[in-house]
Amino acid sequence: MIIPVHSTDRSESLARRIRKHCVQMCHDAGTSHIGSNLSCCDLIAVLYSSILRYDPNQPQMADRDRFIMSKGHAAAVIYAVLAETGFIPEEKLREFCQNGSPIAGHVHSHGVPGIEFSTGSLGHGLPVGCGIALAARADKSNHRVFVLMSDGECDEGTTWEAALFAAQHRLGGLTAIIDTNSWQSYGSTADVLDLEPFADKWKAFRWDVTEVNGHDHQAIQKVLSRPVDPNGPPRVVIARTVKGKGIPHMEDQLVWHYRSPSDEDVRLAQSILEDPNS
Repeated sequence: MIIPVHSTDRSESLARRIRKHCVQMCHDAGTSHIGSNLSCCDLIAVLYSSILRYDPNQPQMADRDRFIMSKGHAAAVIYAVLAETGFIPEEKLREFCQNGSPIAGHVHSHGVPGIEFSTGSLGHGLPVGCGIALAARADKSNHRVFVLMSDGECDEGTTWEAALFAAQHRLGGLTAIIDTNSWQSYGSTADVLDLEPFADKWKAFRWDVTEVNGHDHQAIQKVLSRPVDPNGPPRVVIARTVKGKGIPHMEDQLVWHYRSPSDEDVRLAQSILEDPNS
């Protein structure tokens, strides 16, 4: 079993590498959602470098932590981290979004070790996470469940039904992480369907709520490594992020929800990401 040891240098280096993969993969496949991938790279890097218990040689290990990537349109980032952590060969990333490949444009569990659940249509990750957490309690298992969602996804009614369910059953082994980049498909979250006061809503649903800078590796690690009470309230981490984070001309720009990186975008991005001081 992998017992992660926190190192900010390690997690930041991992975040840089998975950002490079994401830009190249979206360019090569001519696909979109690069902004959504980049906003959650730091969260993913901390999870896989210092929080989750897993073994890439035993992807179905019984006591592994379960991670669900509920914002399934940000698929490139999860395939990239699975390649970086040894679940799949790096060469497999070249198949991203190709006909017949399991490395699909939305998160796909069939034929891809390390992925617990296929996602794409939003609002399904948290309900499934609730079921897994409840089953873990029934089985007297101590594995934890982490669900990474988007803020736009919180427009879905299923999210709030699951929030009620988790609090009712005090699923303390369940942690929801919300990549709150303040944008969704066709506009800002505030303009489309305003979620604020976001933290207060979760508190009203009886969740243990923490807000954090979603690009501060030390802060993320500190929040996610807190011991859990399996019979306590479920936890939600509202991670304030920037869409397109890491590539300045893509940051906080709605257009990068659907635009695919050009040759020049890739050249610029790779140049920036080669510089560890950028």
